Amino acid sequence: MAKIQWKPGNMVYPLPAVMVSCADKEGNSNIITVAWTGTVCTNPPMAYISVRPERHSYKMIRETGEFVINLTTKDLAFATDFCGVRSGRDVDKFSEMKLTKEKASVVSAPMIGESPVNIECKVTEVKELGSHHMFLADVVAVHVDDKYMNENQKFELGKARPLAYSHGEYYDLGELLGTFGYSVKKKKANEITKKKKSKT
Repeated sequence: MAKIQWKPGNMVYPLPAVMVSCADKEGNSNIITVAWTGTVCTNPPMAYISVRPERHSYKMIRETGEFVINLTTKDLAFATDFCGVRSGRDVDKFSEMKLTKEKASVVSAPMIGESPVNIECKVTEVKELGSHHMFLADVVAVHVDDKYMNENQKFELGKARPLAYSHGEYYDLGELLGTFGYSVKKKKANEITKKKKSKT
């Protein structure tokens, strides 16, 4: 197997493709699709999004210091792509994609009702890095769709069929391969007993 060297670039894939909702001080709202996003810190909870300054949503977020990260799913794939390639200067994306505006509990930006998870954020710092400016933000509230809560009150996001973005392509997440720490988890006594019996 041979490796080909490319010029420096971003190849950290797959990533979540999220729809970020925002609004200006007059209450005009918009949605922008973002893949440059992620967790910054667990405690305090912080997240980030990186946005090009020429994007319509950039001014709104810079002006208000608020936005909502809305996780996407297989069913939201078309809307996710549309909100990334069409400008809010020309079209009302909520109306065009028949997405539901829901009032957030802390920030003024609306949430997307069809999203299984809505993460309200308040900007703490803007890093002007180059092609993109990074909005570092405190997570001030999280909302989850209760239809993905199981009988033990565990949130099963996998059942929502989360959307992933990889090098210009969207993917539906596949089968569950394991849970955190499964590679070092001790085998249960009954499993070991069964294996021993099968060998005899």
